[in-house]
Amino acid sequence: MGSVGLLYVGAVLFINGLMLVGLIPGKSAAILNFFVGTMQVVFPTLIILQANNDPAVIFGAAGLYLFGFTYLYVGILQVTGFPGEGLGWFSLFVAICAVIIGVIQFTSVNDPVFGSIWLIWAALWFMFFLVLGLHKESLTLATGWFTILVSFLTGTIPAFLLLLNRYETGGGSALIMALAGAICLAVAFFLASRGFPHSTTADDTATASTA
Repeated sequence: MGSVGLLYVGAVLFINGLMLVGLIPGKSAAILNFFVGTMQVVFPTLIILQANNDPAVIFGAAGLYLFGFTYLYVGILQVTGFPGEGLGWFSLFVAICAVIIGVIQFTSVNDPVFGSIWLIWAALWFMFFLVLGLHKESLTLATGWFTILVSFLTGTIPAFLLLLNRYETGGGSALIMALAGAICLAVAFFLASRGFPHSTTADDTATASTA
């Protein structure tokens, strides 16, 4: 995933996390979802058209569609008010694909840090599935906080490291990333257990929102 695209993945995850915890309304979050979703569909399409059938380039671009379609789906739901079950089950599909891509990052691409990042994304999208697809509204706050924390861990920070040409990968760094993801999940559930923030809109957004 390109560093610029990754930066805006962090941005939209941050906004959608705030939406899930009820700090901003869904229609406000829809705008950035449309912007980033469009970017994450147009850019990989251009990359694939110019890839000359290079499997490695096509593979690198293909995963971007999972994010692009998610964000466009979110934007449409927030604007129309349609129910979110379809997005929830699509999120399960994304989670499964993210696990596969994560394994490939470890085994074939030789980028274990992004292998860990993809597995963290798999966990996040699985939580979207639980909230939207299975109506586990009790997980909405935890999912929102996990989204916010993951936006920086897997989006903003790696993007800046890539932009500054300081990104390094390896087994030790991958383990640190995985542990950081687990800590983010634990912190998210802790904040949710405290009911923070206390907002009546958090439960409302659970029916039609995700990252």
